[in-house]
Amino acid sequence: MNVLMVYPRCPETFWSFKRALRFVSKKAAFPPLGLLTVAAMLPKVWGKRLVDCNVRRLKDKDILWADMVFISAMIVQKGSAQEVIDRCKAASKIVVAGGPVFSTSHESFHGVDHFVLNEAEVTLPLFLADLAKGEAKVIYASDEKPDMEKVRIVPDWSLVKMRHYNSAMLQASRGCPFHCEFCDIVSMYGHKMRMKSIEQIIAELDALLEIGFRGSVFFVDDNFIGHKAKVKEMLLALIEWQEKHRYPFTFFTEASVNLAEDEQLLRLMSQANFNKVFLGIETTNVESLKECGKTQNTKMDLAEAIRIIQWAGMQVQAGFIVGFDNDNAHTFETLKTFIQETGVVTAMVGMLNALPKTKLWERLHREGRLDGEAKGDPVTDSVNFQPRMGKERLIAGYKNLLAKIYSPKEYYERLANFVKHYRPTDKKRFSRAEVKAFIFSLFRIGIFSRSNWRYISLLVRTFFTKPRVFPTVVELAIMGVHFQRLARRLA
Repeated sequence: MNVLMVYPRCPETFWSFKRALRFVSKKAAFPPLGLLTVAAMLPKVWGKRLVDCNVRRLKDKDILWADMVFISAMIVQKGSAQEVIDRCKAASKIVVAGGPVFSTSHESFHGVDHFVLNEAEVTLPLFLADLAKGEAKVIYASDEKPDMEKVRIVPDWSLVKMRHYNSAMLQASRGCPFHCEFCDIVSMYGHKMRMKSIEQIIAELDALLEIGFRGSVFFVDDNFIGHKAKVKEMLLALIEWQEKHRYPFTFFTEASVNLAEDEQLLRLMSQANFNKVFLGIETTNVESLKECGKTQNTKMDLAEAIRIIQWAGMQVQAGFIVGFDNDNAHTFETLKTFIQETGVVTAMVGMLNALPKTKLWERLHREGRLDGEAKGDPVTDSVNFQPRMGKERLIAGYKNLLAKIYSPKEYYERLANFVKHYRPTDKKRFSRAEVKAFIFSLFRIGIFSRSNWRYISLLVRTFFTKPRVFPTVVELAIMGVHFQRLARRLA
């Protein structure tokens, strides 16, 4: 059996970093970890190839080589996924689909022969067993949550060329203990935190080291600190591993705001070489936080939490949402002020949309307020429900907010605020690509940009006052090119 694994195109979003990647000669931010993991679960005697459409074009000869095509995608890739399916069916290939978008809305796709839904550790072996007997069914689904402690699957990194990607990926856990109404993580993975064994996590790091990768590794856990006690044990092992191998990796991840309450956890993350963390701040409006069930964010001063984490050596990236029922005309300006003053340079602001199978989707359905499908892209001018403040008012306020925070003036003021609060602790090796990116930035931003004098001025000040922050300033200035492009796209 020859199996072609295809990862559809991602449109330009916050997380794509498309414009910024050109500075470091990369084609995509992250490899398709889900497909690489599934590939490792397939029979070893099968032929396997992977085409990431974000790295190279899917060719007819790729499809013709295959007996079967596996496709995985997120909601934002829905359109591209259907295009891939159509091409494969036109060539009379068997199509197998799984991953987030299929698990939540498989009924909206046509042309798929077999859906392998939910968590592959449970459903993929069922499909493979039936396939071997010639009795494969159309849908394989299960509510069973596999014990991640027993997982012994190392992603098949031989299928990708890591030189095309900015960061590698690793998943240590699934689930989240919180109850955010708009989030689909709980509907897919449940509230109970399930962590891989320390031995498994180390084995996956060893695999990345063996293929020659060095650099940034993204722990893709939706809440890295969901089980603090186990995470601390794992961090101790990570610290030992990093010291043994002379710190080949920097790490970043996603976490809840209560990270700032645990000094020991912050210290361990810093020692393990975590230098970034994404927080779901969502809003500064306490009533909106209560409305969406994100009560964990009401228990501490959010601005202070960000400063604590920045001072602990981690750059805070944050997600924000506008469009809650309790939002009003002042929400946009309040949010802009908060973002500026806290120095959250990478502020990923999106409008609220109801994702399938979330509590928000169910509530709005009961209230008769749903209006179409969510695109899964936070940078959009579409809303799939009727907001209390009205669609036109919400969209106009959102566009104006995005234009403001990503204008050169506001962006560099925010970057300067970040420099004041940030105390880097990571042990970072600089690659040839990063040196090249800095030189390129001097031309692209320092000369041929509306931000030129702001960029050069900040570089000079940082070099003489906080030289250890200098590389981060370069990185964030480059990312600003990407964010400013997105903001202009919506203008």
